[in-house]
Amino acid sequence: MTREIDIKSREQAEKIAKLACKAPYEVWVSTETVMLDARSLLGLLALVGKKAHVVAEDDVNPVSFGKLVSKME
Repeated sequence: MTREIDIKSREQAEKIAKLACKAPYEVWVSTETVMLDARSLLGLLALVGKKAHVVAEDDVNPVSFGKLVSKME
């Protein structure tokens, strides 16, 4: 499952990484050219100012995933 977000600042990238570390499942962030572990702050910093997709396995609870992504925005 995927949801699109706009990574606007360094602070937001740090927040995304912290939330991904706390998630009980794997979370990735992808663009047209790259897919990276959402726990990777260095990777997320490279995406500041870009739109990206937050990605999780299909068996993750959609409500839980939606709440996680909402906190990332």
